[in-house]
Amino acid sequence: MNWKSKKVLVTGSAGFIGSHLTEELVRLGADVRAMVHYNSGNSWGNLELIPKETRDALEVVAGDIRDPFFTRKAVTGCETVFHLAALIAIPYSYLAPRDFVDTNVGGTLNVMQACLDCGVKKVVHTSTSEVYGTAQYAPIDEKHPLVGQSPYSASKIGADKIAESYYCSFNLPVATLRPFNTFGPRQSARAVIPAIISQMVSRRKQISLGSLEPVRDFTYVKDTAKAFVKVAESQKTVGRVVNSGTGEGHKIGEVVEIAKRLTGCKAPVSLDRGRVRPENSEVFKLICGNRLIAELADWRPSYTFEGGMAETVRHIKENIGRYKPEIYNI
Repeated sequence: MNWKSKKVLVTGSAGFIGSHLTEELVRLGADVRAMVHYNSGNSWGNLELIPKETRDALEVVAGDIRDPFFTRKAVTGCETVFHLAALIAIPYSYLAPRDFVDTNVGGTLNVMQACLDCGVKKVVHTSTSEVYGTAQYAPIDEKHPLVGQSPYSASKIGADKIAESYYCSFNLPVATLRPFNTFGPRQSARAVIPAIISQMVSRRKQISLGSLEPVRDFTYVKDTAKAFVKVAESQKTVGRVVNSGTGEGHKIGEVVEIAKRLTGCKAPVSLDRGRVRPENSEVFKLICGNRLIAELADWRPSYTFEGGMAETVRHIKENIGRYKPEIYNI
């Protein structure tokens, strides 16, 4: 598919994955409208960390997907919409569950309706592997049951079903991409890998973490960004949910050892019970079944886990002032 001069919208473009996807779309020649969450400081979030020549190519619009009028205006004139805007922090969802429903479910409803009204040719909606809950079998394919083990995952299940309903009821050409754990440069300190690395590179005498037992399938962010593009390009993904992930699992304890090797950290690791999820909310094993995305969209990851970890360590070292390793970021 030739993206040159095609008008696209990325909601959540200021976020971690959104900024990398925005950068990739500009590289491919697309005419990108980047939606960021309105704030009085006029911050563009992670878009401020991408190269200036890339940033200058963007049309940045600030608002809130919870507002249907703003959302429709942002969608107008776009051929393709990538919907990434969401609240994603699981610990914060325990504190503010209503906010997650309003943003993730209500915001997705606004995006789908706007895309329907404006005749958008392809919508890629973002899900999460958290909707599967603890694996009932592994690797997890798209037929696995959905389990709302946190207010966050429940809100994303609701958002996924809104997207599905707009395909089934109105024939909206929407595909749902369900990334497993993504990591890399620009990820916030609330996520486990930046939490580990930022404490190590800031030379803390003790590394405070939650449980080291959960297993996650970690995909480097540049691979995830390319998965979005591949899903958007394929007509076979319309009306489908597809996972993206490596198919390999890593215990958090293993991630700690790799990070220690890459950073030279010798500090001991201690359990911070404040970082441990409630027992029935913890998801213990997430490993991606990625056969369908290879079949429908010809996507496969290209980065190794250690290669991505090395890039992430380098970025955090260069930007350690943006992190708060001395506190638990939720």
